[in-house]
Amino acid sequence: MKKVAIIGTGPTGIYTLLSLVNDQPPCSVTIFEQAAEAGVGMPYRREASSPIMLANIASIEIPPVMTTYIAWLRAQCPEMLAEFGVTAGSLHERQFLPRILLGEYFRQQFLQLVHKGESQGFILHVHTSCQVTDILAAGEGVTVTAQGRPQAELFDFVVIATGHVWPAENTRPHTFFPSPWSGLMKASVPACRVGILGTSLSAIDAAMAVVTQHGHFCENTALGSQFILRDSSQSLQIVLMSRAGMLPEADFYCPIPYQPLQRVTPEAIAALIADGSAGLLDRAFGLMVQEITLADPLWSRQTGLARLNADNFGDAWFAARQQQDPFIHARKNLQDTRLNTLTKYTVPWRYVILRLHEVIAGIVPHLDPRDSTRFASGLARVFIDNYAAIPPQSLRRLLALHDAGILTLLPLGQDYRARKDGNRTVIFAGGARHTYDIFIDARGQKPLKTRDLPFPGLRRQMLCHGGEIPQVAANFTLLEPAVARGRIAFGAIPYLMHDRPFIQGLTVSAEIGETIAHALGHSVPSQSAAEQQTDLQQGYL
Repeated sequence: MKKVAIIGTGPTGIYTLLSLVNDQPPCSVTIFEQAAEAGVGMPYRREASSPIMLANIASIEIPPVMTTYIAWLRAQCPEMLAEFGVTAGSLHERQFLPRILLGEYFRQQFLQLVHKGESQGFILHVHTSCQVTDILAAGEGVTVTAQGRPQAELFDFVVIATGHVWPAENTRPHTFFPSPWSGLMKASVPACRVGILGTSLSAIDAAMAVVTQHGHFCENTALGSQFILRDSSQSLQIVLMSRAGMLPEADFYCPIPYQPLQRVTPEAIAALIADGSAGLLDRAFGLMVQEITLADPLWSRQTGLARLNADNFGDAWFAARQQQDPFIHARKNLQDTRLNTLTKYTVPWRYVILRLHEVIAGIVPHLDPRDSTRFASGLARVFIDNYAAIPPQSLRRLLALHDAGILTLLPLGQDYRARKDGNRTVIFAGGARHTYDIFIDARGQKPLKTRDLPFPGLRRQMLCHGGEIPQVAANFTLLEPAVARGRIAFGAIPYLMHDRPFIQGLTVSAEIGETIAHALGHSVPSQSAAEQQTDLQQGYL
């Protein structure tokens, strides 16, 4: 019976365990979770969120664990749902609900999954409040050291599913937050001038964490959402800022599961890659043009798609939003989204871009340095803007804050600067100086490198041979160092983002978990004496 360790019980860890239990023969699985409860995941914990913060995914899109999210919701008592501001009679599969409610789902599903595994002959050990401090690959297996455990344990296969990584909380007075998850949720924020760097859902979460200390929303009124500010908080001002100064658009109606593409197929992308990296980005864009034109010829003509290239397509994509006030555009976008949802109408050009990003992502590891830079500053921005559309309710709340005179938007441009001035943060942009009493960096998860790993033994082994970026096979097992091959699966998303820019979300977590479980199904290779001697000489062992 193989011995397996899973480090982390967020969605990636849960979906890995699910695929093991469903598809692999019984094995011994030891699960390490640094939080007090296993199966919740950092973004969904009560201490890291609040009921007003919405999950950016609807039930219809969430890969089921033991049951679907909507079925689980309908099985809950009305009183439990009411704690999260949810009415049982209003539930539907395209609804965006509080993140902490999704955490409750994952927690209960995890417990049921553990019970199922044990009933099928799996030996399962779940250690909570147990932080893994080191991982070390050796000839006979992988050792895992954890706080509170008497000694390191040896495993045949280790899954690193540690999830998002945020900067530690400041010990200084709370005037600067390096992320919304670095003390903001527990901090008392006075009614003052607050700057938030970013305009995505993370930035919206930061704004919600602040404003709910100073007032409340009245939802679903005849005027949409309204925000009532307390008399004692009239000096509250919040400024969202980004280089372009645009708000995200509302999530739009489309068929799920996604309909297949006609031109940009995995086979077509594989053929482009086989032709070499020279000109790969431009060849891929040419294929994109064919797909978009086929899906929406009218929009393609209006946009002048035939005359665009991989560098200026983004300019055309954002042009309409940059030409008008962002809050006016947001209001119209909400109206259009609501009508399309009511009539079940899918905007063809939006839908085709949504489906394109996952297939086009296949070219990214094969781009030469110049095209990698072009992709990051061009097409990647379009894809991210499209798939990172936010719940309509989140956009309504931003409009309510703007209507209340609390929220504004600042375009920073490309050459903005930031510096500290005592406890305040000063932003220089567009020839003006902007000063904030509280400043929150809410740009979301940044890609991490090998040197950021919190496991010193494995970090040293990987830096000796694997380099600055983890070398990971298609099945997410480490390629370097050799001693780790077939033994360590690397499912920690922040470390995979360098050549997989769109690798995030629950569907991705489910795909990673299934792939890793399949990798475990293959025999764990043993090292030859020569390989062990090489590893000893190079300092791996």
